[in-house]
Amino acid sequence: MYIKYLNFLQKKYIVLLFTALPLGAFANFDFNANCLKAYQNIIELKLPAARQLIAAERKARPNNVISALLENYIDYFYLITNESKSEFERLENNKNNRLNEISKDDKNSPYYLYAQAEINLQWALIRSRFGEYYTASREINRASNLLQDNSKKFPGFHLNGKGIGLINVVMGSLPDGFMKKALAAFGIKGDVATGLNMLDKLAENLPKSAYEPFYEEVVFYYSYVLSDVVKSPTAYSKTMKYTARFADSSLLKTYLQAYVCARNNHNDQAINILENRPKGSAYQPFPYLDYLLGIVKLNKLDFRAAGNFDAFLQSNKGSSYIKDTYLHLSFISLLKNDSSGYNNYIAKVRNNGYTYNDKDKQALNEAAAPAPNKELLKARLLFDGGYFNNAFEILNSINTSMLASAKDKTEYFYRLGRVYDELNKNEQALAQYQNAINTGRNLKYYYAAKAAVLAGNICEKDKNAGRARSFYNTAIAMKNHEYENSIENEAKQGLKRLSD
Repeated sequence: MYIKYLNFLQKKYIVLLFTALPLGAFANFDFNANCLKAYQNIIELKLPAARQLIAAERKARPNNVISALLENYIDYFYLITNESKSEFERLENNKNNRLNEISKDDKNSPYYLYAQAEINLQWALIRSRFGEYYTASREINRASNLLQDNSKKFPGFHLNGKGIGLINVVMGSLPDGFMKKALAAFGIKGDVATGLNMLDKLAENLPKSAYEPFYEEVVFYYSYVLSDVVKSPTAYSKTMKYTARFADSSLLKTYLQAYVCARNNHNDQAINILENRPKGSAYQPFPYLDYLLGIVKLNKLDFRAAGNFDAFLQSNKGSSYIKDTYLHLSFISLLKNDSSGYNNYIAKVRNNGYTYNDKDKQALNEAAAPAPNKELLKARLLFDGGYFNNAFEILNSINTSMLASAKDKTEYFYRLGRVYDELNKNEQALAQYQNAINTGRNLKYYYAAKAAVLAGNICEKDKNAGRARSFYNTAIAMKNHEYENSIENEAKQGLKRLSD
């Protein structure tokens, strides 16, 4: 009871401290206790309660334009959790209305430019999920300029670093393509190291400052760039470290921890987190978590994953992961020797869903290819779950003379190389990666090009710069294969590191 009372006092102290600072004292940019509570509910994905609090704020203080910023946060997290293109199109007009409302207010507040930058950046991040890269580029450019101006006017306003850091990392990591060219035309290039350093400093220092209430949002973006953008080996350790301070009632905590566990060989931990996640009507529906639970269960060859995939399909109203879900259901049928079920799900991959993200694009590619070899499929799933020794046992049992197609042979070499790589058997890994390159360099599948990048990574770590460059250039030279842009970008990033 005493500890609970201390926690209560601590929360009260934070609210009083926060509202007593200049942060909340600028004319109609009043980030008061009610707005702070709404913001905290948004970050925990308790959107219904946040909506009620903002509605009350609108009624009590109609001139407080922080409400417009918070409403945009709600739209942002709502669209992240439901992935719906139709909902995005319904809500996107809110952007200009909110910007107009904010632009008429106190130009002497640090929130004046910051709030406009946040709204532009949030819509850019959502928009890019649906392939609207040109408009997203303009919004990122606008957000960047606003934040840079705000940093000059208010150098002590630490929240500027959140957006500037994120923009630097994302823009510095973009593969060659339309969006990179569009942003270059605006003069935005980004610098990965600078951005990561800014976000890391914020994650370390915000809990010690009056900006502590924004800590969870900073960690959300920092975890995203570590896992998805730069694919950092520290993604797991840092995400788990920084999210440990989140309340257990936060569904965002569940998402960040489960996601980073799933991507970084902590599959059993991901299953445990997702199966014990907070639930109920207080939270924004988040069907993706059912999809993710299906993925991590299947990585353990637990065919009960089908129930989680079905739950995702029943509750999902969005546009993403539909094709990939049907692909994984086809895998379950194939591994259960149900050829009819396999063919049925493969037809659904072709005919249902969209191709906005790479997972669904790849699912469509796989649906057009011959059925996977069952043993290679088992090894693939186990490897994705971080069960490297189990994957090795399966690969070691395969008679390679029975692999009839160049695709299967290339995949075998690639997957065996990956396992050796993770087991720190570098020479064996390099040999298998070279076999994958030799066998599959002219195929449309990604195995050979990715093998070249991974071989380059090994040589780079071993300080063999010449050999690393050769592998990276080999990856870049391969064209017309799956994931071409992202693999080529990984190779170019490797060459850049070697030249620094």
